[in-house]
Amino acid sequence: MTKETTNHMPFSTLKLHPSLLQGLKDLGFTRPTAIQADAIGPALAGTDVLACAMTGSGKTAAFLLPILHRLIDQPRGATRALVLTPTRELAAQIVGDLNDLAVHTPITAAAVYGGVGMGPQEHAFRSGVDVVIGTPGRLLDHFKRPYAKLGSLRYLVLDEADRMLDMGFLPDIRRILRHLPTRRQTLFFSATMPPPIAQLAHEMLHSPATINLERQAAPAIGITHALYPVPRHLKAALLTTLLERGEVRDALVFTRTKHRADRLARHLAQAGIKVERIHGNRSQSQRTQALAGFKSGKYRILVATDIAARGIDVTALGHVINFDVPGGPDDYIHRVGRTARAELTGAAFTLAAPEEEATVREIERGIEKRLPRVTLPDFNYQEQAPPRPAQARPPGGHRHQRPHAGPPRRPRRY
Repeated sequence: MTKETTNHMPFSTLKLHPSLLQGLKDLGFTRPTAIQADAIGPALAGTDVLACAMTGSGKTAAFLLPILHRLIDQPRGATRALVLTPTRELAAQIVGDLNDLAVHTPITAAAVYGGVGMGPQEHAFRSGVDVVIGTPGRLLDHFKRPYAKLGSLRYLVLDEADRMLDMGFLPDIRRILRHLPTRRQTLFFSATMPPPIAQLAHEMLHSPATINLERQAAPAIGITHALYPVPRHLKAALLTTLLERGEVRDALVFTRTKHRADRLARHLAQAGIKVERIHGNRSQSQRTQALAGFKSGKYRILVATDIAARGIDVTALGHVINFDVPGGPDDYIHRVGRTARAELTGAAFTLAAPEEEATVREIERGIEKRLPRVTLPDFNYQEQAPPRPAQARPPGGHRHQRPHAGPPRRPRRY
């Protein structure tokens, strides 16, 4: 959630239930963000909603508040709302936001995702928790069991639909829809609207209210951008120097792969920097503890991969650092959107090797902004890469050929 104040209309004008208005007041929220002001009215009226909304825009409350309002006076004991989300972290964040907003109501919620036991989740289904927030893979695991029936469902939310497409979840989403009543209200949120997502929205929604569909994706206004050209083998040394010189207080650092996240975390730890990492090979308890430690200040740096970082919502995060250049403009916007939330300010640093320049130019075209190039004074950019160890050849003088990759793997279940 966010405290954006560009809207002059107070929450009280949206005709929300008094219990929700009290919850908002407790949290210090007085005025809706733009996406909240645009989406809550149609959603309260029972209309389907199709919205382009970036991370940090306040979209979570934009779909939670109208659903909570409509659930308050409904009978308990059956799950009435389902929120589909791409990652465990985002599911956990949404449950936390819901519990904060609904603190003065009897409404209950449960997160359903992989990496943890199914027992408590089964109990949530059996007891008819009001709202289920889940990831596609784990939901389908439950739908194989007779207790996971959602015949009373009235409200469905698809959050970060484009990220679910990127993660290969589109077939899973279509399978999930077969388990849901066709008569329902659907709220569909996506940062971008590529053709497969537009087609899915067309299939799922009936005469929706559309919000921001013509909007050009762009980073938040409060972000200061900088690009540090550096040879690939010196990236870790440059990042360490930035940290040691006090240029960066705390940072969420993105790497391209889980292996690179582990290697960078080891390098920073050896330099005496308090660091943790979060990626798909870490257990759920490790991911939860890493995020909690970063939020509390126990760790100065959290190294993350793109997928695992979905749902990381850290108040007043000072820096996002792209250790590896993102794959394109949308990925850049998603990453840097972790800072400068709620109209605060933040900085986004990108470490770019010469071979990543083409991707940098693509990002600059996409966001219609040139990233200022920065050189760190007194840093040795000329240091040579250490020689790579020679690889022993197998008998016969030929390298082993890589075995055939086989059929494509199913997407990892988050």
